[in-house]
Amino acid sequence: MPDHYITLTLENLEQEHLCCAIADKKHQQGVDGKKAWLAAQQPLGHVFRKLDARGKVFIEYVPVEHAWAPVEGPGWLYIHCLWVSGSYKGQGHARALLEGCLQDARAQGRAGVCVISASKKKPFLSEKGIFTKFGFTVADRLEGGYELLALSLDGSLPRFADTARAMRIPGQGLTIYYSPQCPYIPDCLRQVQAVCKARGLPLHLIPVTDAAQAKAMPCVFNNWAVFYKGRFQTLHLLNEGYLLKMLVEQGERRRQFVSPLLGVV
Repeated sequence: MPDHYITLTLENLEQEHLCCAIADKKHQQGVDGKKAWLAAQQPLGHVFRKLDARGKVFIEYVPVEHAWAPVEGPGWLYIHCLWVSGSYKGQGHARALLEGCLQDARAQGRAGVCVISASKKKPFLSEKGIFTKFGFTVADRLEGGYELLALSLDGSLPRFADTARAMRIPGQGLTIYYSPQCPYIPDCLRQVQAVCKARGLPLHLIPVTDAAQAKAMPCVFNNWAVFYKGRFQTLHLLNEGYLLKMLVEQGERRRQFVSPLLGVV
């Protein structure tokens, strides 16, 4: 079993694959955008460490002040993503990657390490269980079961920004805030645009372009956030099928149209 981990740097970023999107060519635009984003963030202390294998096994973390998330806490590190998938599960990779992050926090004299999770498992968020095993506790909560987990090294605690507690915005239709942090986002945006155009549904796409904007978000945010008729719905990346299901659950009349991906819907 490979057990060597690689930390991406400005020197190796171009030749190394991004293991969160290695298998699907339709996400190449997103991979290019993510690499450009990483190149800009690395001088600010952003770490992307992955298994030296073609598998989805990696961790990303950054000083909280530079995190594109509505989280505050002087001196803290923020974990953007910890992902171990498929056959790599159960081999100790999540533990090894998290231990490496904690070692960095201690070596840097950080106040602690925090991560957004949830009281019950939610897609596209790291699971709570691995963190509680390390001693992480709930430092703050938002509506919908979203939790800020923290392992304090100095007795302080981080918190969600006050703006994030709104979980509401003015306006109708579908509103999506998104950033270039995830390589899957460009393809999701294409699918959302196709659905909204076919249904005549107003769509507002709002790019998040820096950490300051992310910290002022009106909801929980890790790289993507969905509102419908002004109410926060999910962090789940939307494809056509998931979006249509969400709209029906919200009372939208089912309308038939021809989808380039799903056929007649």
